[in-house]
Amino acid sequence: MEEVWQASGAGAENRWNKSRGKQRDAAEGDRAELRKKPTRTPAVQFPSDVLIKPILQAGSEQPVLDVLEGGKMDKCNDLRDFDMDQNVWTMYVLSALSVVCLLHSGFTQSWDWLSPNQVESEPLQSKGAAAFKRRQPPHIIFILTDDQGFNDIGYHSTDIRTPTLDKLAADGVRLENYYVQPLCTPSRSQLMTGRYQIHTGLQHSIIRPRQPSCLPQGLVTLPQRLQQAGYSTHMVGKWHLGFYRRHCLPTRRGFHTYFGSLTGSVDYYTYGSCDGKSLCGYDLHDGESVAWGRGGKYSTHLYTQRVRKILATHQASQQPIFIFVSLQAVHAPLKPPKSYIYPYRRMANVLRRKYAAVVSIVDEAVHNITYALRRYGYYRNSVIIYSTDNGAQPFMGGSNWPLRGCKGTYWEGGIRGVAFVHSPLLRHKRRVSRALLHITDWYPTLVRLAGGDVSQEQGLDGYDIWPVLSEDRVSPRMEILHNIDPLHPRGLGSWLAGQGLWDTAVQAAIRVGDWKLLTGKPGHGDWVPPQVLSDFPSGWWTLERETGKRQQSLWLYNITADPCERTDLSTKRPDVVWKLLERLAQYNRTAVPVHYPPDDPRANPEVNGGAWVPWVDDEEQESNWNGVYYQLGRNRIRKKSRLFKMRSFFKKLNSKIMSNRI
Repeated sequence: MEEVWQASGAGAENRWNKSRGKQRDAAEGDRAELRKKPTRTPAVQFPSDVLIKPILQAGSEQPVLDVLEGGKMDKCNDLRDFDMDQNVWTMYVLSALSVVCLLHSGFTQSWDWLSPNQVESEPLQSKGAAAFKRRQPPHIIFILTDDQGFNDIGYHSTDIRTPTLDKLAADGVRLENYYVQPLCTPSRSQLMTGRYQIHTGLQHSIIRPRQPSCLPQGLVTLPQRLQQAGYSTHMVGKWHLGFYRRHCLPTRRGFHTYFGSLTGSVDYYTYGSCDGKSLCGYDLHDGESVAWGRGGKYSTHLYTQRVRKILATHQASQQPIFIFVSLQAVHAPLKPPKSYIYPYRRMANVLRRKYAAVVSIVDEAVHNITYALRRYGYYRNSVIIYSTDNGAQPFMGGSNWPLRGCKGTYWEGGIRGVAFVHSPLLRHKRRVSRALLHITDWYPTLVRLAGGDVSQEQGLDGYDIWPVLSEDRVSPRMEILHNIDPLHPRGLGSWLAGQGLWDTAVQAAIRVGDWKLLTGKPGHGDWVPPQVLSDFPSGWWTLERETGKRQQSLWLYNITADPCERTDLSTKRPDVVWKLLERLAQYNRTAVPVHYPPDDPRANPEVNGGAWVPWVDDEEQESNWNGVYYQLGRNRIRKKSRLFKMRSFFKKLNSKIMSNRI
């Protein structure tokens, strides 16, 4: 049987070869006949509608494809080798192919193949060609971490491992001259509005859980502008911009969906948030409702799961999306799972060990989010922005080394943030940008990317920096007002020290070009090397302490040449001091009154079902808090533990000893 099958197979193969040979001989004969013709008939010009209609009536473009794939001609150049005495069908096919080739030639000439990126630019349109479909605005993913210091990312640090963040930054644009605010609420308010604190009334500190305060209603927020541009907007994570009324909630300020915490600090597992030691409540919300029963899962994992769900259920090709991922990490209290602490088990500093583990969880979260972007078809038309909201707290495990200062201060360690942009739409990638940028710049930049226009919007302090990020152009920003806080405890300065232009007792900071000026009390100005606080209190003795003048209220630094702020030039360059003081005075004339009301007892979670929720009805008339501000010790009882008192004692003792150079 096997022999019969082989014989029949061989016979069939012989018959097939003979048939195939006859076809080849016929084709060779046709080509030889064509080569014998010595003359060429001039090409006949047909109108475009005459050339195209026969193809459409024939039913498809398949004949054209057959000619191309058969190798009988090389698109445009071989068209003249055919004679007009061929049948009508061949003439129609070739004429239509001529039009296709001409369009192809015009397209390739108008398209710059040497340009690094063409997907962002609008294609050129030519007469007679159909209009090209406009590209959909990019998907925007903004990831904001909490209290991540300058030295708390892999590409700056030697002890923290962040492979995902390092890879995204290396393939994108690292921002090494990027500034945020020293605290949570100020940074978030400036991101959402594109305005300095002095123009929103949030100059002082943060919004406390019991304060009847929130982002001013008269300001249009970034997600509201993106909604107007057709975006689907979502927020996951920490809000911290006030919630005493429902119109202050994220879903009333531009986000279609919200999942996260409203206050400034919550437990990573139980989602309990305390204002002081005794006033605590549950703080996890889904939309405008309390998300009960979600305790027990680590917040970064829970937030990442929600982001991936949003990406999975949204149609990437139908509508652009904006997701604001405002992670709680790496804010205290640090409670990472033990499995993430193990890789850092050799760190002597226990707090640093936990802090590094929390950063690694953030790195893993970003990996999972970017994986979802690729899986669900967002990545090729996406912009990923990564930023911290302020500097780290060195005594909670963070590190701003080698910068001076920490969170809550206007030294570089408190306001120079880690950030990068990663996107396939960037024209010039894989580089480090040292252009001067500020967190207010994201508002006009993202609105412009979405196709919006901010040229008619009054009062913006931010700039459109997309050309800086994508094309490596010069930054339009020449200065940054870090803040003017008239409610901060006054320093030892005076109008006389400010040359009659400025009261140097007021806390303020400004940067113009290379120069940075600080007045009042900028905050603790220590340089804290990493890994020196392995225990307490012996670690305090190895700190670099501030040894400047005790009565000083004005500082001047060349930040470009001296980013660590070690050389004060205020006495050597009085001309620069005068110009910056004058600029501070000009800004102060545009400031709105500070809004910092006292605590409202109705905010107590015990009278609101055990959770932090809005406690003022929308119909209730707004109270007039002008001139009434929170004062330490007046309306808040702070009980200091024995350990806190001991730490305070050793800190003051060490400061005195080091200042006396013993």
